[in-house]
Amino acid sequence: MEPRFNMFGNEIAAKFVKRINNAGQVVAQSTLPTATQHLVELRASQINGCGFCTDMHSKDAAAAGETQVRLNMVAAWREAVVFTDAERAALALAEEGTRIADSHPGVSEETWELVRKHYDDEQIGALVSLIALINAYNRLNVIAGTPAGNYEPGMFG
Repeated sequence: MEPRFNMFGNEIAAKFVKRINNAGQVVAQSTLPTATQHLVELRASQINGCGFCTDMHSKDAAAAGETQVRLNMVAAWREAVVFTDAERAALALAEEGTRIADSHPGVSEETWELVRKHYDDEQIGALVSLIALINAYNRLNVIAGTPAGNYEPGMFG
């Protein structure tokens, strides 16, 4: 399968991707737990139907030590007993932030209160930024038709 558009073969798109990659470093270097970052990236990618990002983030999470059981349960996290309350709050925010147009007011006060209960301001800033960032990546890859399945953990540095 070939992508319908090569993001790296286009000067404007390549510059844009480079800049959002730099923005992602801010989140990666934050105190938001890495495991939580991987779970959020994976869940948003599943919701958005981004095969490339789902492949990437499930493999990166596994390479970082995430268990297969937890990776398998991300799509059904509400019924799964393998996530902490803090992770559940982050996953709820990821879902509501990804499906922002599906309900008014987008993110519920109940979810926001759970996030505030489990994360400090730095972590919340990182979490909100991560959700915005992964949704941008998902849209880039879905629109460009980036094929999935060939990602190797860490291949982008």
